[in-house]
Amino acid sequence: MGKGTDKLYITHSEWASEDAYSASAGAGVNKVKAVGASFKRLPFNFCAVSLQPFSHPVCTPDGTIFDLTNILPWLKKRGTNPVTGAPLKASDLIQLHFAKNEEGEYVDPVTYKVFTDNTHIVALKPSGNVFAYDTVERLNIKAKVWRDLVSDAEFTRADLITLQDPQNVEARDLSQFKYVQEGINTLTPEQEKERAGAVNLSAMGSSAKILKAKEAVERARRERQDPNRNPMLANGKAVVSSASSATSQQRILAHSGRTVPYNAAQHTTGKAAASFTSTGLTPHTSGERALLTDEEYMLKPRRVKTKGYARIQTNQGDLNVELHPEFAPKAVWNFVQLAKKGYYDGVSFHRNVRNFMIQGGDPTGTGKGGTSVWGKNFNDEFDGPMTHDARGVMSMANKGKNTNSSQFFITYRPAKHLDRKHTIFGRVVGGMETLSRLEHVPTESDRPVEEITMKTVVVFVDPFEEFQKQRKEKDEREREKEEIQRSGGAEDEKVTWTGKRIRADGTVENRVEEQVGVGKYLTGAEGTPQAGGEADDADHLSEPTKKKMKGNGGFGNFDGW
Repeated sequence: MGKGTDKLYITHSEWASEDAYSASAGAGVNKVKAVGASFKRLPFNFCAVSLQPFSHPVCTPDGTIFDLTNILPWLKKRGTNPVTGAPLKASDLIQLHFAKNEEGEYVDPVTYKVFTDNTHIVALKPSGNVFAYDTVERLNIKAKVWRDLVSDAEFTRADLITLQDPQNVEARDLSQFKYVQEGINTLTPEQEKERAGAVNLSAMGSSAKILKAKEAVERARRERQDPNRNPMLANGKAVVSSASSATSQQRILAHSGRTVPYNAAQHTTGKAAASFTSTGLTPHTSGERALLTDEEYMLKPRRVKTKGYARIQTNQGDLNVELHPEFAPKAVWNFVQLAKKGYYDGVSFHRNVRNFMIQGGDPTGTGKGGTSVWGKNFNDEFDGPMTHDARGVMSMANKGKNTNSSQFFITYRPAKHLDRKHTIFGRVVGGMETLSRLEHVPTESDRPVEEITMKTVVVFVDPFEEFQKQRKEKDEREREKEEIQRSGGAEDEKVTWTGKRIRADGTVENRVEEQVGVGKYLTGAEGTPQAGGEADDADHLSEPTKKKMKGNGGFGNFDGW
């Protein structure tokens, strides 16, 4: 068992020694000390003097990072580089500009990759901007574009300062720092005084976590109560933007599984998946549902069912049209918003085919122009029962699939061949005589000889405004109902836990006729007098009547067999 012995165990010195396996050799007395055994690496975001995270980073031309508040007292006192011992002036220091993400981590300003202890980090001497070397190599060195990716300032290859090189970790070896080897104290008198009265949390074990948590809570409480640091307390109350607070509250409710907002989408925000597959994004672990805007929410089919009404005033008369947002919400929204903007004012009907349709809505008058309210074409909407089955049907004109813009047409007769090719969003409900006059206007190559112009389009009933109004009223009613329930109910709805009604003066009603449940039967039984009294008791106690036996029972004498 033993090393070179017949012992059934291995001694401590045999375990500890490398080339000697006996107790006389001692525990590791001949063991050669490994090279770099005392290596201690300084993180890239730590000051090389204070050995603490920096707040105002500066660096030397050779890439050593210091905190400005720590290196200036050293330079004022000694005038040397504390790491190498070489002469150093304050004018030689280069101010660094690190980029941070939402979590406060240092990142590359171009790719947003988080810096780690294994990232090759460089800085540009003219500007002090800090990048990952991979970014500079790919976008500057290989592309031969010697301009700062942030400030667009020119630089040369000699201006690249290496702050951290994973292949050269000796440059950040604490044991090689000159002031560490010489044991020089780098603390200022103020820092020494501050640390003298502090508690050494590192020597307190698990109790240090409790003290740190208490300090953090106390610090946060002081910041909240300080009006100078918390502007929301300046007037004695929190002043928060209503829009932002409503949005954040809806997101919290959607994520917590409580009341889901009415405008919550069926899909999530996608931040969790995006941050999971990309290291350049801030990690998100919640699958919160996305929130739709009011426009996106209303432009869903079969959501807004209130019909809209508008009047198209032409130089030949007026046409009253009924709009159907239930089946074509986008087309109706587009028509209503363009009409409110005055987009159709003075626009002519450029195409008029007798016994077929009349088309307009193009401000250029050529039939090739016009844009939607979104500035781009929108998709067709065929999710509905409407067809081109009558005179006066109002549909969107297009150049093919999903190319709707601002042009529309009104049919003069049924046109079933246009079904599911053009989006129907309304129909003429008044002014049929005007439609007849438009049909009989002389044309040449389907273009009216006499110009037919829309003077203006007046929207009488905006279905989307009505929907928002109804939604607001419903929310107000629900809010009032919740407030009433929270305060104990209305005056005529207040009852005790036993179901008895409470009067307006605070007394409890106790009327027999209003009692419900099993109690009403018990009360009725107590109030009904028993007739006969003793006679009933006697009848109740009388001997019960015996049943008459059919036959003699048993099998008899077997005569019938």
